[in-house]
Amino acid sequence: MNDLVEQILSYMRGIWRKRWYAMALAWLICVIGWIVVLRLPDQYEVSAKAFVDTQTILRPLLQGLTVEVNPDTQVGLIMKTLLTRPNLEQIAHKAGLDNQIQDLEARERWLTKLQNKINLVGTGREKENLYTITYEDRDPQFAKRVVESALAVFESNLVGGNQQDSAAAQRFLDEQIADYEVRLLEAEDRLKAFKLKNAGLMPSEGQNYNGRLQQYASDLSAGRLELSQAENRRNSLQQQLGQALQQQLRGDGEVVALPIDQRIQSLEQNLDELLIKFTAKHPDVNILKQTIADLKKQREQERMRYAASLAESGNGGSRAQNVNTVYQQLKVRLAEEEANVASLRVRVDEYQRRYRELQSQVSVLPQIEAELAALNRDYEVTRKKYDELVSRRESVKLSQEAERSKQEIRFKILDPPRVPLKPTGPNRLLLMSAVLGAGLAAGMGLAFLIAQLWPTFDSRFSLKQIADIPVFGSVSAVLPPAVVSRERRMAIVYVGLVGILMLVYAGLIIVDQVGFQ
Repeated sequence: MNDLVEQILSYMRGIWRKRWYAMALAWLICVIGWIVVLRLPDQYEVSAKAFVDTQTILRPLLQGLTVEVNPDTQVGLIMKTLLTRPNLEQIAHKAGLDNQIQDLEARERWLTKLQNKINLVGTGREKENLYTITYEDRDPQFAKRVVESALAVFESNLVGGNQQDSAAAQRFLDEQIADYEVRLLEAEDRLKAFKLKNAGLMPSEGQNYNGRLQQYASDLSAGRLELSQAENRRNSLQQQLGQALQQQLRGDGEVVALPIDQRIQSLEQNLDELLIKFTAKHPDVNILKQTIADLKKQREQERMRYAASLAESGNGGSRAQNVNTVYQQLKVRLAEEEANVASLRVRVDEYQRRYRELQSQVSVLPQIEAELAALNRDYEVTRKKYDELVSRRESVKLSQEAERSKQEIRFKILDPPRVPLKPTGPNRLLLMSAVLGAGLAAGMGLAFLIAQLWPTFDSRFSLKQIADIPVFGSVSAVLPPAVVSRERRMAIVYVGLVGILMLVYAGLIIVDQVGFQ
């Protein structure tokens, strides 16, 4: 510890011996530095405070009806992009820099200067949307114009940016709507032409090919069932009519036999024998059936003539009249049922024709249905997109109307920019203090360096450390009175120079505080 203290004292004695070098350098640095500080131009700071209101009553009322944009996010984005190149060019133009810009290089310097010196910060508590714009320049009027220009650009981006975006969005939507309108008309024309081309092959509502085929098969089956029921009713009526005719032809309880009945009975026996040998579709069987049918019709006619002759002769009495009435009613019902059978047979034939025709188109209809489904799908997609674009255009129009009412974002200047009366910079007190400290530090550093380059032995410790030999003692020098007097005068001069340096520093501080011109 003693060695360290002795070492420090040795350094201090070395600096003291070279104190005049330190004094000279300190004066040189301080004088030059203070002159430079005093010649620095005054800087004037201009600021303005603005308020951006994004919490309006109109926004919740229009929620879901207009294009929703978060105003707080929009304000933050505009704040971040205020110092971009296009905005800086607008600020420079509004501030009147066009006359000062002579070439591209000067223009770049000015734009860089504006970008570095314009300061936009948000102030106040969270979501108060208070913004402060500041700018510092040697010309207070120019600084004021720059802040005013920045405010104007900030306001135009807030208020006019949405309108420009909405106008661009509406132009884009108009172009898209026109394009999709053409597509929609083309899709309608294709669908119409396809339906006209395949008019008879179009599927029914909600049914495809398989559904239509099943429907036709079901209709055919139902028609055949109705026809079978009608034929059964007709056969029953024919049987009842035959029984009524037999009753009409009876006399005294016995049936009148006609000669033709024997022929019919003989042919029916032959038919039974043929059916044993052949099928029901054999030509001989068919011919024999037709012959029997013709004979039965002839027999009916003969019975009717016979019944008529009986009626004319008056035989049979009231009982014959009753049988004749039933017979006539059965004939009427039989005629109606035969007409119904004929109608149902026509219907069944039509169902069968449709069913066979649809079966014959098994390779064509599925392809037509697939093409029709593709055309309908294309049309529906185009129409849906068209309706969506029209709806969005209406939302954009409503958004534009809301923006024109200036209710979405309100911009208000709370503290307008003013020309400052006093400069705000540079901080000469700090700069002159820094120059003084730098001068003193540089002087002491120079003295220390010289003392180390040309060392002297001013103590036993330094001699022992350098020579590395034992030192038994030291003898103090006894200076003559003249030398002592000269040393005192030089010390007084040195202290005086230090005092003058400090007085100059204090004077400069006073001048700066009072007002330096």
